[in-house]
Amino acid sequence: MTVATGDTDVVLRAVDITKEYGVTRALKGVDFDVRAGKVTVLFGENGAGKSTLMKIMSGVEEPTSGQLMLNGELVVLESTVDARERGISIIHQELNLCANLNVRDNIFLGRELPNGRGGIDYGAEAEATRDVMARLEEAIDPKTLVSNLRLGQQQIVEIARALVDETQVLIMDEPTSALSAAEVDVLFRVIRELTVQGVAIVYISHHLEEAIAIADYAVVFRDGSLVAEADADDIDLSWVVSQMTGRDAEYDFRDRERSYGDVVLSLHDVSVINPDDPTRLAVNHVSIDVRAGEIVCLYGLMGAGRTELLECVAGRMPVTGGSVQLRGEDVSGLDIEGRIAVGLGLVPEDRQRDGLVQMMTVGNNITLADLDAVTKSGLLSKPLQVQQADQQIADIHIKTEGPAAPITSLSGGNQQKVVIGKILMTGPSAMLLDEPARGIDVGAKGEIFALLFEKASQGLAVLYATSEVGEAIAASHRIIVMSRGHIVGEFDPRTATREEIMAASGEAIETRPDGAHT
Repeated sequence: MTVATGDTDVVLRAVDITKEYGVTRALKGVDFDVRAGKVTVLFGENGAGKSTLMKIMSGVEEPTSGQLMLNGELVVLESTVDARERGISIIHQELNLCANLNVRDNIFLGRELPNGRGGIDYGAEAEATRDVMARLEEAIDPKTLVSNLRLGQQQIVEIARALVDETQVLIMDEPTSALSAAEVDVLFRVIRELTVQGVAIVYISHHLEEAIAIADYAVVFRDGSLVAEADADDIDLSWVVSQMTGRDAEYDFRDRERSYGDVVLSLHDVSVINPDDPTRLAVNHVSIDVRAGEIVCLYGLMGAGRTELLECVAGRMPVTGGSVQLRGEDVSGLDIEGRIAVGLGLVPEDRQRDGLVQMMTVGNNITLADLDAVTKSGLLSKPLQVQQADQQIADIHIKTEGPAAPITSLSGGNQQKVVIGKILMTGPSAMLLDEPARGIDVGAKGEIFALLFEKASQGLAVLYATSEVGEAIAASHRIIVMSRGHIVGEFDPRTATREEIMAASGEAIETRPDGAHT
C-alpha cells in the first residue's frame, strides 16, 4: 500500500471543478489538492459542496467542467470501480451496505477473490475479513449478516471495505458518525498507520474538534467554493466555525427562558431486554418525567441503552418491565401506530434506513406518517398533500426546490428536518429523537435545535439522545446521563461541566434480567 512520493507531493488534484444540478451550482470552480502521507480535513456546512467534490474525485459522479490529475497525469474517472482500480477509495457518509448479505460478502462485493477454478475463494475472503476486523479491533464474525449488526458495527464494515483495497487515496466522508469513542480512537490509529505508509487521506467530519485533532491540513468550503485553507497547526475551533458559517460561535440555548407545564411523558421503572443478549438488560429500571415545554437530553456512550430506551418508549421494542405513560395514560400496550395516534413520535437514529423512503419525494416523505390529513373521501388528495408539505417546508425551513424534489437531492441536515417535520405533522405532545444531529454540520445542528426549542416553547415535551457532550450542554434544559442501562446522573446544563458529565457516563454496573449484578 506504500506510495512512492514525498510527504508534501500532491497525489490527486482537482482543477477548476464545477458541478451543476439544473440551475443549482453545487461547486464553483474549485481547486483542491490531496497530499501523500497527510490527512486533509474538509470543513463546511451541509450543502457547501464537500461531498459533491468527493463523489467526483472517487468516480461516483462526473464534473460539469474541470479536470482531475492523478500522480501528475490527467485522468477521467468513469466509475467507482475505475477509481478503485486506480487506487482511490471512498467511505460514504450514508452506509452503502447490503443488509441481506454477510460481512465477508459486503466487504468483497464487486471485488471477489478468485479461487483459480472459475469460482470465489470464500476461505481467503473470510481470512482477509478477520484480519481487517482485528486491525479495527472488532470481533465480528465474517458470516454475520449485516442486518444483525448495530449501526456502529455497520460503520466499521464500511471502513473495512476500503481498507482491504490497495489504496493511495482514501476518502472518508463522516466515518465516525456512528462510532463510539473507543472505536474512533482505533480508527485514528489506523489512519496514522496509513499515512506513515504514504496513503493520502481526505477526511470529512462534522465533529469539529475530532477532525482538528486528526488533521494535517484544513480546507473550508462554503456555498460551493473553497474559501479557506491552512496547516492544522495554525487553526483552532473558532477559526473553523467562523470560516464555515461567518459566525464566531456555535449554537447555545442555555440562556433561553424556561417555562414548563405538567408532566406529559412519564417512564416508570422501565426495563428492556438487550436484543443482542437476552440474558441481560439494555435498559435497567429507568424512570424519567418530561414536562410540557421541557427538553431533556439523554447523554451516554455507545451501549448506554439510550437507543433501546427511546425505541421501547416509541413502541419499536417491547417493555420488559415498568410502564410508559402519556398525559397520565399507560400506552405500554400500544403499537407504534397507536402511540403516534395518541401523540408520541420517534425520530430514529438512522434517518436513511428508518426515517425516509429514498424513492419518494420530499412531500411524500413529510406526509407519510399522517395520511389521514391528506385524504378526502378515503382517497389521497394530491393538492392537499402539496399544501400540507408546503406548510411544513416553510414552518421548519427546509431548503428544497419544493415538495416534488427527490429526497436524495437534500443535504443531510435538510433530510433530518424532513424526518422531524413528518413527526410534527402528526401533532405530537411528546417527541423522541435519537441522535438528531448525527452527521450534520454545525449550522444545521443549530437550526434543528432552534426548531426543537421553538416547539418546546409551544408546549411540546422533548426527550432526545446524544453521545456528544457539547450538544447535551448547549441544547437542553436538563441532562440525564445513562451508562450500561442505568441512570447514573442528572445535571443542569447551565452549571454542569463537560468533565462532570463525561465522568458520570462511565459509572455503572450491568444487571441481568433476574436482578443479579455482573
